[in-house]
Amino acid sequence: MKGDTMKTSIDKLFVGKNIYTMAAEGDKVEAVGVKDGKIVFAGAAAQAQEQFDAAEVVRLKDDQAMLPGFGDSHLHFYAYCQTLTTVDLAGATTKAEALKRLSDKAKETPEGMWIKGSNFDQSKWTDCEDQIPTKEDLDKASDKHPIVIKRCCLHTAVANTMALEKANVGKNYDFGVGGKVELDADGMPNGILREQASKIYDELIPDPLKDPAVKKELMLKALKDASAKGVTMLHTYAAEIWKYTENFDDYAALDKEGLLPVRVTICLDELFEKPVLTKEEKEDPKRKVQYGTYKIFADGSLGSRSAALLEPYNDAPDSKGIMVIDQDGLNEKVLRGYEQGLQPAIHCIGDGGLDAVLTAIEYTVEKSREHGMTEEEQKARLPFRLIHVQMANEELIARMKKLPLILDIQPVFLITDLHWIEERIGAERAKYSYMWKRYQDEGFILTGSSDCPVESYDPRFGIYAAATRKDLAGYPEGGYHSDQLVSLYDAVAMYTKNIPYANGEQEYMGTIETGKFADLVIVDRDIFSRPAEDILNMKVEKTYLAGDEVYSAE
Repeated sequence: MKGDTMKTSIDKLFVGKNIYTMAAEGDKVEAVGVKDGKIVFAGAAAQAQEQFDAAEVVRLKDDQAMLPGFGDSHLHFYAYCQTLTTVDLAGATTKAEALKRLSDKAKETPEGMWIKGSNFDQSKWTDCEDQIPTKEDLDKASDKHPIVIKRCCLHTAVANTMALEKANVGKNYDFGVGGKVELDADGMPNGILREQASKIYDELIPDPLKDPAVKKELMLKALKDASAKGVTMLHTYAAEIWKYTENFDDYAALDKEGLLPVRVTICLDELFEKPVLTKEEKEDPKRKVQYGTYKIFADGSLGSRSAALLEPYNDAPDSKGIMVIDQDGLNEKVLRGYEQGLQPAIHCIGDGGLDAVLTAIEYTVEKSREHGMTEEEQKARLPFRLIHVQMANEELIARMKKLPLILDIQPVFLITDLHWIEERIGAERAKYSYMWKRYQDEGFILTGSSDCPVESYDPRFGIYAAATRKDLAGYPEGGYHSDQLVSLYDAVAMYTKNIPYANGEQEYMGTIETGKFADLVIVDRDIFSRPAEDILNMKVEKTYLAGDEVYSAE
């Protein structure tokens, strides 16, 4: 009959009253159509049912909601898999508990074999001062096994006496530039190794993941867990100085077997040739593995007092932290990577570290122009990525605004740090730390991440921290420096909409809009109709990658 039209066949049609596109705050649609891995419709349910014939219709319950898939813009996936083979010290609330976990492991380990611990955080221990443990502490766990433990920030390690002996770390040991082996008054090492000095043990202790079967098993375990948390995109960083490798072929092999439930962007900390993708490759929703940024370290962490500060630490007045590279070296490293066509992503936590990094970027922009790069060519490049950028005073912010930057932040850090940050850097400097609202107001795009294994890649914790500025017990009331609170929408955007901007992929993912990849997550509640604190109770029901169901709670 005249006026009739044939319906278009599609793979899936999602229908529900709480489908949040994340294109703008509060923006919702009633239906989402998916075909060949892409969203072909986002609009009214009646129109969708009139227009499409779907092979599968998924109807959301009234109390469920749909969002774009979550992501993590900065983590160390291989390092996380490594921690699954170690004694996990996370969650230990006392030094005694941490030592008992190591001691228990020693009892079941043949004498002389290595014991490795991960994720300790002395700032959470209630039976001692906020001080890194020493070799004497670890000797109490065992003096018949070489023991090395690494702090949750990854920037500090501690070795017991036997481990020091095995590494030939003795009296008056000097690691050199970029790292530090702490010595006591007699010149003997106390067991604490900071920054690049910890790689002594990364090179010495056998890596269980060198066994391909072990590596595959642990990678699959972690990837499945990430998918169960609604994660559809990961930017994973190698750290060769600590033997945290990332291999494109590992992920590609899993993808070939149909076992990769997450999009993976691999970022390396050494120069590499980045393949140039065709328009067709960029637009392919089934392409899951790619290369990303060129990672550069500038300083350490606040938790281990190795982040580089402009003025000394309040609780360590003889120290301004550690720059792991001098200014000239940093300048040339950033410039070389940039001119090779890579996107520099630079770790800077302290204000001293940020100052050095901004100097290097300013140098790079100027020198690359002198070397023939046009202003138009520079504008077409991806922005420089600043990783962490936890402290920025007014002068530093003014310099940041003149540069093409995107900020990879870790709101989840504040859940822990708010309890000791003022002891570290004082109340005044704490005011210009963790300034997410200020950064946002100044026009910077903020991407959310965990720095896993430093913290969990579960996006709920980062979203919660950004939108509440409280610890998991709800302290402090109103939030720490509440003037820096962001809305729940903006917090969720950090972990969805914003992340693709870091890779220049905002045309393909991050929101639920026609033409974008069908990376979607269904959760058990309408998070935007509840208090921000309730995000911790959110449960993922289903996760879809390119329209394919990769996780179901059922």
